[in-house]
Amino acid sequence: MIRRSVAVASAVLLVVVALVAGCTIDRDSGPSSRDSGPIAKVKLTPADDDADVNPTAPVSVTISDGTIDQVALTNAAGKQVRGELAPDRRGYTITEPLGYDATYTWSGTAVGTDGKPIPIDGSFRTLAPKNTVPATLNIGDNQEVGIAAPIILQFKSSVVNKAAVEKALTITTDPPTEGAWAWFPDDGGSRLHWRPKNYWTPGTSVHVSARLYGLDLGAGNYGDSDLTTDFRVGRSQIVKASAPSHRIQVVRDGRTVFDLAASYGEGNEPRNVTRSGVHVVTEKYEDFMMSNPPYYTNVRERWAVRISNNGEFIHANPESLAAQGSANVTNGCINLSPADAQAYFPTALYGDPVEVTGTSIPLSAADGDLYDWTIDWSTWKTMSALQGAPSPVVSATPLPPQPAGAR
Repeated sequence: MIRRSVAVASAVLLVVVALVAGCTIDRDSGPSSRDSGPIAKVKLTPADDDADVNPTAPVSVTISDGTIDQVALTNAAGKQVRGELAPDRRGYTITEPLGYDATYTWSGTAVGTDGKPIPIDGSFRTLAPKNTVPATLNIGDNQEVGIAAPIILQFKSSVVNKAAVEKALTITTDPPTEGAWAWFPDDGGSRLHWRPKNYWTPGTSVHVSARLYGLDLGAGNYGDSDLTTDFRVGRSQIVKASAPSHRIQVVRDGRTVFDLAASYGEGNEPRNVTRSGVHVVTEKYEDFMMSNPPYYTNVRERWAVRISNNGEFIHANPESLAAQGSANVTNGCINLSPADAQAYFPTALYGDPVEVTGTSIPLSAADGDLYDWTIDWSTWKTMSALQGAPSPVVSATPLPPQPAGAR
């Protein structure tokens, strides 16, 4: 009896060992689909829980071993951000800039090649600037300008990262035009001018792009928005203004269309000297109240074309009519007769050059914010933060009107 029991027990033991060995062989052959998890993988850019993300940085979802079934990126208010699904449905890319200091959340589902769903979820937060800095351009869309018009980008605050700004600017011209950026002294905000090496070719088409949104301007400040403009250079019109001649010639496309008697600054003291150099027409008024305290205030003048922010205009002045063509008696402006000023007035265009010669004081930074053409080309290029290196991007800003004037 004892021997038989041992034999039975041995038989049972052999059966158990055989069963265990069978299980081991099945596991080695590979996991069953019922026991494995989904094989699809989700990659978020930026990663889940990332912070201080630049709002212009690439934002996307990429799926490996599967495809996207549905997906959305929403802001804190639940508004969906625009995006584009890849043709193979393995990726989804956001196509619009995000906001500053905002949280964005992913939602959706991907399906693996094994047929199993996997959630698309996660969130990130964009950076919070100390300040956002607006900027403006001086030339509007579809505007026609004169051949000396600079492109001006005016910031509402100081810019530290000037080289980064220049790299974010692009100018495209047809025909191709050599030009460069130059930083001017801050006057309540940083100011950047672009001008061609020589006067624009008449008829040039210009596209300006300033990709400033999300740009680190330094000191915790970031760009407020992108700017663009498309404008055209008009005909060539140059005012030749020789003070000793007591006349002006208006030369359009190489032909003199006006030769007018004029009176320039008397020149008996610095304030009465019409500045020599290339001025630029910036604005014009049929009626303008001119002041030059303490000598006079609010004197109404007609057909006034501003050529400098120091108070220089080309305008009608009946009081100097007897001297026009023979003597210089003004406070610095170029005086014409009412009829001549009225005839010239409609031909003047923003950006027209007025080339004044023959006076004792040159136009300079002391005379306002537009003295671009008094700076020689080699010096101009050194005023770039990139030291004259070509930059792929560009933009511009309007100058506020200056109420003061001189007769």
